[in-house]
Amino acid sequence: MKAHERWTRLLEVLAEEGQLSVTDASARLDASPATVRRDMDELARQQLLTRTRGGAVAGAVSYDLPLRYKTSRRADEKQRIARAAAEAIPPGAIVGLNGGTTTSEVARELAVRADLSEHGPGEALTIVTNAINIANELAVRPHIKTVVIGGVARSNSYELTGPFADAVLRHLALDYVILGVNAVHPDFGAACHDEGEAMVNRAIAERAEHVVVVADSTKLGRRAFAQVCPTADISRIVTDREVPEELVTRFTDRNVEVTQV
Repeated sequence: MKAHERWTRLLEVLAEEGQLSVTDASARLDASPATVRRDMDELARQQLLTRTRGGAVAGAVSYDLPLRYKTSRRADEKQRIARAAAEAIPPGAIVGLNGGTTTSEVARELAVRADLSEHGPGEALTIVTNAINIANELAVRPHIKTVVIGGVARSNSYELTGPFADAVLRHLALDYVILGVNAVHPDFGAACHDEGEAMVNRAIAERAEHVVVVADSTKLGRRAFAQVCPTADISRIVTDREVPEELVTRFTDRNVEVTQV
């Protein structure tokens, strides 16, 4: 297991259990105690955990892991999901993108689509986003017009949150919004862990004609703290093929199209 993957797993376990000894971590990660100690020391240096005698506690770890530690989780599934979502966007569309690993992959897929690069400056797509990493990647693509919603940056997701977003969004109309979420449930709808992110993402979704949720199968059928939008507002879910058929039916019965890739 590579260092990046060990760090991700270590943070996940800490987020779930609150504390972890070097011995337990060594067994879970199939790594030597010396390696685990170095990993814990490095993550403590980054202020992502607090070292204790013989282990670590989750004092500085949020249940919503920083984006850079999510990128390796179900990477293949996220790339397939992103490609399918990006391919469905027609040239000339106005598209909202919130922050997250899967939506970042969608942005990359849109950026390299051959049919879009043939358009003139700002003509292929208009992307409206509150994610500064997505804006940074798309800003160098002259055929894509990139609009950034203002706000205060969150280090976990690179998203801008706060009341500034409303000032911009109330004057915009979007054709599509592609939402990355922490959970999507047939009864509760799309949701995320942080209420500040949920507020901005909800505002983006409300301005769109079509709401597309991109989420791997581990997020379907789950609930999270803050609702982004109800199920009735979701037009389509793009996910992988590991979703149980019964769960897919619960969404389609609510007029949500489910695409599995």
